[in-house]
Amino acid sequence: MFDLRPVGYVIGLLVVTLGAAMLIPLAVDVWAGNGHWPVFAQSAIVTALAGGLIALACANGAGAGLSLQQTFLLTTGVWLVLPAFGALPFVFGVTEARAVDAMFEAMSGLTTTGSTVLSGLDTLPAGLLMWRGLLQWLGGIGIIVVAMVFLPELRVGGMQIFRAEAFDTMGKILPRAAEIATRISSIYVGLTGLCALAYLGAGMTPFDAVVHSMTTIATGGFANSDASFSAFGPAVQYWAALFMLLAALPFVRFVQFTAGTARPLLRDSQVHGFLGVAGVVVLLLTAAQVVREGALAEETVRGALFNAVSILTGTGYASADYMQWGAFAALVLFFAGLIGGCAGSTSCSIKVFRYQLLLASIRARLARINAPHGVFEPRYQGRPVSEEVMNSVIAFFVFFVVTLGVLSVALSMTGLDFVTSVSGAATALANVGPGLGAEIGPTETFAGLNDAAKWMLVFAMLLGRLELLAVYAIFTVTFWRA
Repeated sequence: MFDLRPVGYVIGLLVVTLGAAMLIPLAVDVWAGNGHWPVFAQSAIVTALAGGLIALACANGAGAGLSLQQTFLLTTGVWLVLPAFGALPFVFGVTEARAVDAMFEAMSGLTTTGSTVLSGLDTLPAGLLMWRGLLQWLGGIGIIVVAMVFLPELRVGGMQIFRAEAFDTMGKILPRAAEIATRISSIYVGLTGLCALAYLGAGMTPFDAVVHSMTTIATGGFANSDASFSAFGPAVQYWAALFMLLAALPFVRFVQFTAGTARPLLRDSQVHGFLGVAGVVVLLLTAAQVVREGALAEETVRGALFNAVSILTGTGYASADYMQWGAFAALVLFFAGLIGGCAGSTSCSIKVFRYQLLLASIRARLARINAPHGVFEPRYQGRPVSEEVMNSVIAFFVFFVVTLGVLSVALSMTGLDFVTSVSGAATALANVGPGLGAEIGPTETFAGLNDAAKWMLVFAMLLGRLELLAVYAIFTVTFWRA
């Protein structure tokens, strides 16, 4: 019989941890003196009690190790249950927030998507703004651990190619997964602190610097103002672009760097590919604006750099309404959002390494056509890629495209127009944040969508954050028979 107790025990403990995290925005509201703190007190009590009861009920099964099926279920279950409890402060604390809106906001936060249904952010209580930032920050570190520890073992979407990196780290610097998670957490906290100091030095208030540093390093995109980063000066935007780029690099390379070796980071083809794509997107956006405006200015380059990095990394900040830059610029940003950053980072989407593996497979296939008797195999970073990995990558691409098509059609059936349906589906699956068009563009929110569309996008955000196949696997008959 399938034993759910180990899964329930871990989820229960994580729910308790989430309840404890609610004390932080509670303290912020007490400090601000706005009387909003009871919202977080109620939410923390409900969350901690529920999590504690779940953990106690499943404690007698906690000693057993997790099977492959239990690990799949845990990976998906955590990202379903935590947003449900993370939505409580929005239910209790925002007058107009219904269940679907609260769940949308919480799922968008924990999956670091960055889409929002809330407006009037400048007038929200400080505690609620802190909670939005904290949700993304916790989601960011959570997905790194999932990507480095769970997904390689689950052989999802080609992630198994990083099993050696995750547990041997190119020379067995850190042989244990727990130690990797600890080191990564330390680096994550350190980058967040450095980002906050940079923002503070560039003119942000201490509160804005803390919240935005959390959502920057998580590549989440929640801001404290409806104007997003257009509310801040050039220095802040340049710092944001730098830290978004850093957060989209493989965190295991930072672990190696702090252990005394920079060579893996400097020689990582995934890093080279990501930075190359970022440079090309910035150049295309700059050229498009120069053609439209007839002149090159610092503001033009800065706008192209900031928004290109924001969309490519899946952060979703905006410093301008890039829908006004023309159709070409909008298309460039749309496809940039479908590329994403590096595996093992807080960034989202398909990931650069999958495109590199796909291109390597195409090159090998073309070589076989030209020389039928030759032996050619796809290689990644100088190592041959197994057929299992390539099949997994191709399956991921197929599932992504099919899911994107089905979701786009389903959204259009709820009454949304073509641009909103396609860009909404893409931004949710790729966990980017803003879509295209007048309804969900960079200066708008998702509040105007109907409830059916919002629930679809909630599920799409979950699918995208867990690399699709990890979620789809639990809906198969084979999974439960095993």
